[in-house]
Amino acid sequence: MTDSSSHLVLEGFAFLEAPRWHRERLWFSDFYGHRVYSALENGSDLRVEAEVPGQPSGLGWLPDGRLLVVSMRDRQILRREHSGELVTHADLSDYAAGHLNDMVVDRHGRAYVGNFGFDLMARTPLEPASIHRVDPDGSVTEAAGELWFPNGAVLTPDGVLVVNETFGNRVTAFDVAPDGSLVNRRLWAEFAPLPTSRWLAEMTAQTVVAPDGSCLDAQGGLWIADAVGARLLRVVEGGEVTDEVRTESNVYACALGGVDGRTLFACVAPDFFEKARSEAREASMVAFTVAVPAAEGPS
Repeated sequence: MTDSSSHLVLEGFAFLEAPRWHRERLWFSDFYGHRVYSALENGSDLRVEAEVPGQPSGLGWLPDGRLLVVSMRDRQILRREHSGELVTHADLSDYAAGHLNDMVVDRHGRAYVGNFGFDLMARTPLEPASIHRVDPDGSVTEAAGELWFPNGAVLTPDGVLVVNETFGNRVTAFDVAPDGSLVNRRLWAEFAPLPTSRWLAEMTAQTVVAPDGSCLDAQGGLWIADAVGARLLRVVEGGEVTDEVRTESNVYACALGGVDGRTLFACVAPDFFEKARSEAREASMVAFTVAVPAAEGPS
């Protein structure tokens, strides 16, 4: 069972996203603070890992340990060299239709990254977007299209990419072929029909679950941050919700980690709007204790 009581890990940030448990530390991005951080499980020993003026989001690591960071606004993936220097790993400005978003990196160093597909902050009509694959040499390939705000993604131990469609009321899965291409597209979970409106306010009103960030546990359960429900849901393939944890504020991303893998870290904030979050420091990292530990591999 999940312990529904939370404890505060860190506070005083602009807007937190993309938490990862890596090498015994919690890593995360602060969108509007323009920094990537890491800390110990209890929030101590906070370190600035990278300064990203283009707004950091998804994080991952190459097989040799170098950090990859999504730079949202300039639609690039940056690579932190062993020297600490940040360089351009891939430029997706000719591919992505909106800000880059979350990312997962596989054991071969292939990065799968989504994008908004439209101007979220200007509240223009929503458009479907694509996931792009960035190979270790920096080359870019469109891997899948027609996704309604592709967001948090995980890779299962048996080679399935599971991606949240935040404004699609659903989670979609693909098999990852040996060459990295995505095949056998299918619904992994569906919470309600696809909203009929493309306007943000109306679409949100038609959204039952807005799956934002997510993480995978060792039994195949997917913990999802519901961006409109102020809750974390554990969902299994087919759509059954096995656990629900309420958060005191809106929640946008989560990660399993800690020394035993049973700490569920969650990024909370009052909202995601750039002006409000840039002018305040109200975002926090909170944590819950869960029964099933994290899955092995990238999260």
